[in-house]
Amino acid sequence: MRALLVCSTAVLAALLAVPPQASAQMKLSPKATAPGGPETRYFTSIDGLMDGNADVILKETRQGKTVTAAVLDVCYPIAKNSERKDRFVVNLQVAGQTLTGTTQSISEKSPVSVKLTRKQSGDTFEFRGQIAIGQAVTEVTSPDNSDLSEKEFLDSQTSDDGITPQPKDFTDVSPEAIAVKVKLDAATDFLKSLKGQEVEVTLASLNVGCDALRAGEQTINMSVDPERAGALLAKFKAMPGVTAAGWTAGMTEMDRTIRFPAADWREGDKINRTKLATAVSNVLSRTLAAKPVSQTFNPATGKLKLVFKRPNQDHPALELTDTIEVTGLVSPDKPGTTDKLMLWIGSPATTTADEGSGARLNLSDDASADEESDLPDDNGSIEALVKELKGQRWDADKSMWK
Repeated sequence: MRALLVCSTAVLAALLAVPPQASAQMKLSPKATAPGGPETRYFTSIDGLMDGNADVILKETRQGKTVTAAVLDVCYPIAKNSERKDRFVVNLQVAGQTLTGTTQSISEKSPVSVKLTRKQSGDTFEFRGQIAIGQAVTEVTSPDNSDLSEKEFLDSQTSDDGITPQPKDFTDVSPEAIAVKVKLDAATDFLKSLKGQEVEVTLASLNVGCDALRAGEQTINMSVDPERAGALLAKFKAMPGVTAAGWTAGMTEMDRTIRFPAADWREGDKINRTKLATAVSNVLSRTLAAKPVSQTFNPATGKLKLVFKRPNQDHPALELTDTIEVTGLVSPDKPGTTDKLMLWIGSPATTTADEGSGARLNLSDDASADEESDLPDDNGSIEALVKELKGQRWDADKSMWK
């Protein structure tokens, strides 16, 4: 059972020179180790902790082969199979091969006691002992561990939070997808402020993972109407505890996106969505050989949902009906003022049912949700929309509109 390191650059603040308090942050030495002087080494996994679910960093300061100081940073699930995490950082007292220390966990304030025996054999290290958190005691048996130099450890860190504060356009980020990085002590108030607002918060981003605990910041992902995204981000940036805000990856895929002139589809400074949705629906009605049923926009995300119906052709005598749902998104092609719009159209999702009068045939669909439509390029839907809208498609090879 191996706990792997997954953390942001802000983790670095938790890896050196911790004061006695478990919650204190540690700082990296700005200078390289002098020849013959103290050396800093890292272990980024120790087997046997929390059924392999713990994220472990052990930092050692050595003089030659002698350990003179050690800091253990462990992030772990609060309970078995729980998404909630807790963490402790403990200064370890070094007595020969024995490393011991006590502290309390940061979130739950649980008492923590550590007693490890460290043995080196060539280039590998063995750790044995116990770690007690509250009433739970974990037996540690971890042979064959390898350490990292400070440079190797620094090189292993990642820092991309996926937030782009000022994108030049919406080719690398999605117009409806925004993210806010907020300090942990302000995250709850920030999330409460979103209640009643027309935004959709990504459920997974509510989990405070080990990288967030170490960084002291949490990234909240949201979907919003692209026409309101800029104003919302400006508002969020001014809120307490927010350290970054911008656009991020979302639902749009460039191979299914069209850019076209905005002039015919605006009323004042607003997109005439009804007019545009009707035009799109008419094109798809022809290419999908189906009758339009409805067109709706999600008030929170601006997402367009088009519904069509057509007779199922697999067994015409049964008079079954295909219902086709197509998701879309219309937005400016970049933040701020622009004379171009973007339309993204998702792959059609088709369900078949017996909607006839009288006795009906019950059907089940075992096809995978990940299977692509059997219509070649949606029967030419994207190209037909390009022609209707006098638009352009994205050339991935040249990274430009064509």
